[in-house]
Order: sequence, then structure tokens, then C-alpha cells
Amino acid sequence: MHSPKKILVIRFSSLGDVIYTTPVVRCLKQQLPGATIHFITKPQFKYIYEGNPYLDKLLLLKKSLNETIAEIKSEKYDCIIDLHSNLRTRIIKLRTGIRSYTYNKQTIRKWLSLKLRKQLVPPVHLVDRYLKAAAPLGIVNDNKPIDYFIRKEYQLSHLLPVSHQQGYIGFIIGAAHFTKRMPNEKIISVCRQLNLPVVLLGGADVQQNGAFVAAETGDKVYNACGATSLDESVFLVSKATAIIGFDTGLTHIAEAFNKPIASIWGSTVPELLGVQPYKIDQSLTAGVNISCRPCSKYGLPKGPKGHFKCMYQINEGEIISFCNQQM
Repeated sequence: MHSPKKILVIRFSSLGDVIYTTPVVRCLKQQLPGATIHFITKPQFKYIYEGNPYLDKLLLLKKSLNETIAEIKSEKYDCIIDLHSNLRTRIIKLRTGIRSYTYNKQTIRKWLSLKLRKQLVPPVHLVDRYLKAAAPLGIVNDNKPIDYFIRKEYQLSHLLPVSHQQGYIGFIIGAAHFTKRMPNEKIISVCRQLNLPVVLLGGADVQQNGAFVAAETGDKVYNACGATSLDESVFLVSKATAIIGFDTGLTHIAEAFNKPIASIWGSTVPELLGVQPYKIDQSLTAGVNISCRPCSKYGLPKGPKGHFKCMYQINEGEIISFCNQQM
């Protein structure tokens, strides 16, 4: 089989899932000499690939699927690598007639794993699952981390107080769902026991949480939640001594900078999704082994049992010890 010269990679959402496609794009570009690599995603995730040197063109999903299909047809691709594998991508592949290779979501096994609370899905990382879809093209894992390219070099002096410019722990306290977030009192307790200053990171949705934590911990903690752009937040992550974070996009992006990461898991488990820290030198995955966990695949607005033991019982000591060793 001759090597395809023009390839479209598809992953529409979400942030964490899209960031884990970057090794596939890199391997395609580096291992298929002369190939042109395009990627399509939703407009809100375009920043993940802006400035990526391994990508030749970024397409954005349009409001009308017909428009998206028309654009894909006009590009005359040799093949599609479908890393989303849903109804829309099936329609795209059917209507374009382009040769395609598709990521196996193992949807039924994941559903059974969640319902039976048994590990029926092999704990293979999502990156490796994605790369398997590209394997028929001769693509192999280069065993490098994910990619994220900051578009601008910022100055710490413009983003942080003087007290935090000589070394800090980045604590990512945001997450899309409540059951992925550690309660404020647990965050406060961890921050008080860290040896370095702490910078709280997250969006406007956790700005008040950050303000409460900062008020309770004094000058040691600086609340950057809602005060920095995403790119500025990523820059702060890239300059941190270590990162503490929940199951959220910014925590996954941190892996691109090979930072020591303490990854904290509540109602969700990384093994089910295959999104444990990938190809970084030092990491800690913290979670509690209790009978009601995982209670969801992606997180919930509140704990269904009411006790929220999956977060309250997390061992703070191992997180603190891990971070304090990085000084």
C-alpha cells in the first residue's frame, strides 16, 4: 500500500481528548515523509493546534454538517483517521467515501465497567489507543509526551506577585463537574502544608473558590483563577515547579512540559478513560478505592451518595510529600 499524501485527522472534543491527539499528528508528520496533515475540531478547541509545527492546516467544524462535508470533499484527502468515532464522523466517512481508519472507543466495555465497577477496559492510555488507529499506515509510537505550543512568551513579573516569581506549585482547582473537584477545605489544608508558594489556576467559574482559599491561607497562595487567559495559565503551568490538578484539560496540558504532576481523581478513574499522566518523568495519581467509585464516566454535578468520600478521604500526605520533594 502506498503512503497517503494528504491525511485528515478528526477529533471534535473535548479539551483533554483533543490534546491527546497531538502525538498522532506528530508521528504522522515525522514518519510519513512528504505527507500533508490536516486536523478538524470544534472552534473552541482550535487553540490546541494553533502554532503546532506538525500540522499543515486546521479545519473547524461548521454549524452545518453539510458545510463541513463539502469542505472535506474539496480538500481531496487520501484518507481519514477518525479519532472521535461517533454518529457525525460515521456520516462524514460515508458521504465522502474517503478511505478511513477509526479509533475503537470500546463503548460497551466502558459502560459495563462503570455499571459493574469492574476494570473491563485494559488500562491502555488514550494516546496509545489513538495511535492504534493510525498503525495500518505504518505509524509507531515515538514515546514522547503530548505537544502544546505556547504562542507568546509572557513575563512572570506581569502575571504574579514578587513572592511567587522564584518558584511555586501550580494548583489547578477548576474542573467541568463538581465531583471532579476537591472541596475547598481540602485544598486549603494541602496548600498550608506545601513548602513553596501556591498559584491557583482555573477559569472564572472557580474564581470565588480561589478567592476563599487565598483568604484562608494568606500571602502564601495567589489566586489567578479567572484573572489570566488560557494561554497565560498554560504559561504559568510551564514555569511551575510542580502541578497539582484534577481531571481537567489544563492538568492534561501540563504533561506537555514534563512537569511533576500530582493528579487527583474523585468520582472518575483514569483507567476507564485512559488519561493518566502520559510519558512524564514524575507523576502521582491520587484516588480512593471505595465501592461506589467510579460513579460516572465524566463527572457529576453532585455526589449521588451524598458523602463525597472519594474526595474527602484522599490522602493529602502523599500529595504534599510528592510536591515538597520537587524543591
